[in-house]
Amino acid sequence: MASRTPVTDRILDELQRMPGCDLDTLTKNLPDLSWSQIFLEVDRLSREGVVLVTFGLERRYMLRLPEYKAESAPRPAH
Repeated sequence: MASRTPVTDRILDELQRMPGCDLDTLTKNLPDLSWSQIFLEVDRLSREGVVLVTFGLERRYMLRLPEYKAESAPRPAH
């Protein structure tokens, strides 16, 4: 991952505290950041695989952290 900014840290902290929150809730929980700041950072983090974004049943973008990174998953013994 590229350098972590205060915006990055705040978004990741919030997603750890509230797994599976939607973009609107994240924006409300970080009122001093603009929607654009949050959206751009979530987009960047999503492209890097740090944050997973899905489109939920209620037509909202749902955000969560991956359970584990693929490279850290146990590999089967041969």
